[in-house]
Amino acid sequence: MTDDPTQGPGGPTEDQVSADQLSIVRRLRQPRTIVSIVLPVILLALFARALPGFKLEELPGYLGQSNKLLLVGGFLVFYLGFPLRGLRWALLVRGTGFGLKVRDSTEIIFISWLVNCLVPAKLGDVYRAYLLKINSPVSLSRTFGTVFIERILDLFAIVVLGLGAGFISFRKGLPPQVQIVFAIGVVVVIALAIGLLSMRNFGRRIIVRLPLPQQVVEFYDRFEEGVFSAVGLRALPGLVVLTGLIWTTEAIRLFLVIRALGFADVEIGPSGAFFVALTGSLLTAVPLTPAGIGVVEAGVVGVLTLIYSVPTTEAVAIVLVDRAISVVSILILGSLAYAGSSLRRGRGIGEVGAAAPEPSA
Repeated sequence: MTDDPTQGPGGPTEDQVSADQLSIVRRLRQPRTIVSIVLPVILLALFARALPGFKLEELPGYLGQSNKLLLVGGFLVFYLGFPLRGLRWALLVRGTGFGLKVRDSTEIIFISWLVNCLVPAKLGDVYRAYLLKINSPVSLSRTFGTVFIERILDLFAIVVLGLGAGFISFRKGLPPQVQIVFAIGVVVVIALAIGLLSMRNFGRRIIVRLPLPQQVVEFYDRFEEGVFSAVGLRALPGLVVLTGLIWTTEAIRLFLVIRALGFADVEIGPSGAFFVALTGSLLTAVPLTPAGIGVVEAGVVGVLTLIYSVPTTEAVAIVLVDRAISVVSILILGSLAYAGSSLRRGRGIGEVGAAAPEPSA
């Protein structure tokens, strides 16, 4: 089975996608899924033990002395991001003509995050599109288009906000490592802009000239419609603001975690928290492991120790607490939401009054 049930000639079409193909339980039983979860955890533990200056015995003390009120604040701010994400995706889907309710979009996104925390390859995005398909008349390929443009908005926000936070955080001069991150960010933004413009102006011309089955061309047409009809000129400012607020919650969560642990020798202000949090979020885009396990932790510890001179043990403590909120709590609460959700059973969702799709930008 492929991660994308609609991809490739000879693969199943979106009408053939079944619940069994996207079953979370089935995926978790697969050896490659088990390896993708267990191996990064083992490597992460070995990485932590090998870090110079890391003192495992000090971690329980740091965690026990933390300010629990600030940790609760970080937890609440993190979960505030879900209705904001739900509102943004609902607006994108409404742009294609279906009036998705914010409550339903938030529930679907929350369950998709659980999937992303359990299996690699960003299968949660596929599962999100599948849940909307079985509960509404929206086609799977058009839904993929809305998820794709949402990811583009996220990447633009991460890069732009990260660059801004970095310039504020390093007013006295950019360390060489940060200059490399900035250069990568600029390249990503330029590449995304070129990619979108190419898709908008030449995408279908290229597709129809290739020796592809008609079903692939039809899939691309619906996908492109989902991408560009979802973002109208009037909706774009609101989507940009929502995206900025969403990533602000990520930064505030990390800032509150740092403050809660109360390390006297850690001087990371709001701009620094923005830079570190957005760097970690960018690493989650690497779909090698569930929720970027191993990749994110190693990357953020590296940023904290090499760029902000945070002692190794304290950097590990910050990362562990932050990931407990952003990953472990999703595994617990997301499992409860999945078990009680009627949407995964395809019982249908109501539709709010949906206007006709706006002209694409």
